[in-house]
Amino acid sequence: MAEWLYEAGIGEARAALVDGDDIVEARIEREGEGPRLGAIVGAKLVDAGKGGKGALVALDWPGEPHATLAGLPPSTSTGARLVVEIARTALRERGRDKPARARLAEAGTALADGPDLRARIAVSGLAVTDLRSNQPDLLEQAGWSEAIDCVRAGHWPFAGGTLWVDATPAMVLIDVDGEGDALALAKAGAKAAAAVIRRCDIGGSIGIDFPSLPDRAGRLAVDAALDAALPQPFERTAVNGFGLMQIIRRRDRPSLVEQVCLDPVATDAALLLRQAERAAGTGALTLTARGGVIDHIAAHPGWVDMLQNRTGRPVRLMTDAAMKGSGHAQ
Repeated sequence: MAEWLYEAGIGEARAALVDGDDIVEARIEREGEGPRLGAIVGAKLVDAGKGGKGALVALDWPGEPHATLAGLPPSTSTGARLVVEIARTALRERGRDKPARARLAEAGTALADGPDLRARIAVSGLAVTDLRSNQPDLLEQAGWSEAIDCVRAGHWPFAGGTLWVDATPAMVLIDVDGEGDALALAKAGAKAAAAVIRRCDIGGSIGIDFPSLPDRAGRLAVDAALDAALPQPFERTAVNGFGLMQIIRRRDRPSLVEQVCLDPVATDAALLLRQAERAAGTGALTLTARGGVIDHIAAHPGWVDMLQNRTGRPVRLMTDAAMKGSGHAQ
């Protein structure tokens, strides 16, 4: 029976929906990502835009991040104080970041944080198991590290082929690669692509490049395989003669692909802190990694304090320029 595994890590909460031996959905929520979806936040209008479009507000949030604002009354003056609801969180894309999207909150609405990751998975109605670092690592047993490695490499093997996944500024591209019968490969690739889209919560525009299938009946079979494997809601085109399909899904938050691949320092820091929580031994706990990772952790002294409290060990941070990946803790 499917259940959620939830871990309130240091600097990063993580959750996995596990069904049997498979991680069906994987989610992370990082400290400092900005206000959550549904948060009610105070704001100051910094640009009224033109004709009620293009308005920009500075949010009452650490760092005063900006958000685009829809539905601004034309008479509103720059500098006005507003209360807004976050309709889409900030997004990171290769080479640029997109600010959050907001709309005016209803009059009298109280300021509030949006639901956190723990609250969001609880709404599913499925059982949620809260994990502790001093207990068996069920998340790792389910294949958490392997899933993160696949996300980072953009390489997802499946029976008979491989998916290559890349997040571009325009869309997420999924290439179905393999040998043998083109129709069998395309149908298996459709099922595998749907699984990755769900597992990583990929939204927005998604392009899937299947093997070319000149036969219309074969293309319809691939369409049907995708429809059967990917939960609604989504819209898609039919596979064309060149093997291309485009899918549109709602995009409220960054996908796991964007979080992991477009912020590699934060990804490695979270992995190192997770490893450190579970490190065996006594005495000083030394975290060693490349400079960017160590600097990122050092910039959050509360994380170090939390690690010391959870492990009962003093923590030292050491830089090793030759260290690859997330480093090690011992």
